[in-house]
Amino acid sequence: MVQLFLSEPDWDDNGDAESVKKMMSLLNELESVLWSLMTSGGRSEARLWLCNAVSGITSITSHQQRELFVNLLRSKPTKLGLASQLLRMIFEKRPQKVGPIIAKKSYMLDKFFEGSPTRIFQWFSNFADGGGVEHKKGARALAKFAFANRDICWDELEWKGKHGQSPAMVATKPHYFLDLDVEQTVKNFIENVPEFWSSSEFSDSLRDGEISFVDKKFFVEIFVNLMYKEDSKDVWEVIYEFLTKESFSFLCHHLLITLEEQDFCFFLELLSKSLNTRIEAESLGSSSYWLEIILQKFRSVKSVDQLLLLNAIVNQGRQLLRLVRDEESCDEQATVKGISSQLQVTLSSTKNLAPVLKECFNLRATEAIKVVGLLSWFIHYTLSEKCPTPESWESLFKSNEIIFRRYDEYALLNCEKLSEDSDHELNSNSSRRRRRKKDRSRKRRRNFEDDGCYHSELLDFDTSRDIQDLKSRSGSWLLSTDGFSASWTNADLPEHLSKHCFSKWMKLVFTKRK
Repeated sequence: MVQLFLSEPDWDDNGDAESVKKMMSLLNELESVLWSLMTSGGRSEARLWLCNAVSGITSITSHQQRELFVNLLRSKPTKLGLASQLLRMIFEKRPQKVGPIIAKKSYMLDKFFEGSPTRIFQWFSNFADGGGVEHKKGARALAKFAFANRDICWDELEWKGKHGQSPAMVATKPHYFLDLDVEQTVKNFIENVPEFWSSSEFSDSLRDGEISFVDKKFFVEIFVNLMYKEDSKDVWEVIYEFLTKESFSFLCHHLLITLEEQDFCFFLELLSKSLNTRIEAESLGSSSYWLEIILQKFRSVKSVDQLLLLNAIVNQGRQLLRLVRDEESCDEQATVKGISSQLQVTLSSTKNLAPVLKECFNLRATEAIKVVGLLSWFIHYTLSEKCPTPESWESLFKSNEIIFRRYDEYALLNCEKLSEDSDHELNSNSSRRRRRKKDRSRKRRRNFEDDGCYHSELLDFDTSRDIQDLKSRSGSWLLSTDGFSASWTNADLPEHLSKHCFSKWMKLVFTKRK
């Protein structure tokens, strides 16, 4: 049975030097195989794992996250991709914040509509058909400007009918604007009425920012220029507010994927300077916590490789297992299996983890984390191979002194228990509804029998046997490892227990290193 080494080790036991040396060598071999699997198809997936782990960090304040991303945006060379993605997010979530800036630049938008019937139609064709409803968006601006400046622009209105409409007629019947040839009218305004594009009527129609939805790419390009070429205070203020109010997790998920590796390393370096994490027992079970510890040790991140590896080993055990079991990884799978077998033999002969943990005392913090991480991933792999049944899990719990309880997910299928609970909890109205439901069920069953669709023995199944069968296949457990706070299925147990081992062992290592 797999030994998890959860109890306090015998620190006086120095073990067999050769066994310890062999174990460290085997862990190095395991590291090499896992790294090969992670990078065989490029490192994009491993980097995505790291980005997801970074997004889970919770110790960054809103002020720190704003400064972090602003410093990145203002660094050289210019981060056009990052800035474009950030602006798209702002346009999507807070268009009302960019609307006033667009309104100030309304005079530029004649070029936006020039040569684009689609844009013209989307923005200027929202005329009301009467019934007290007002014109919307650009249609409202066009109508208001035309009435206020009819002496200079009414002749530029193009009508679909045989003759035009007079201002007096349209004023009494606003729905006549539905007969306006919008495309040609806007073209006329572009050529002959420049006053419209800087007018208050047109500017006011832009203040809610909805114009950006017509073509986000166009407005993103404008705002990138305002950011970097004009250093617009208004644009940067919108960015500051957005970076302050959005969650760190949201920003990381949507922005880090845009970074080139050099910029990603710079971001991690900036992030590491914002962290001030101490080793605390209550935080040892958190995946993002260990990433914080790791990042603090990389004050100057020149290469992301070691961070990718450490994060994968510590936080992505199940994904690594998936890579090992991939159909195209037969050679690596055989290698991992061989290394695992040798590690099991070596560990079973030592019967004490103290000699290995002592080796970590003399290593750099990141190297110590890597050794313990590899050892815990070996536990993950071994448990997934050695414990296929509930009986094997029970045996593992007992041999490692883990207190456990079965979590009965199928209690509601127990008809007698349901009946007893119902007598106490349901009122008479509920009882009547239940009887009516039972009567309908009996009627349906008789119909099935009459039709010959179902055999009667299928209706008289052994309920208790069926429940036990379901439990054996997908039952779950409550464990003392987390204070019985969560139910763990057989599929989740290898990851949970390996992470529990990692936290326990790292606590021992960092406590003794002091």
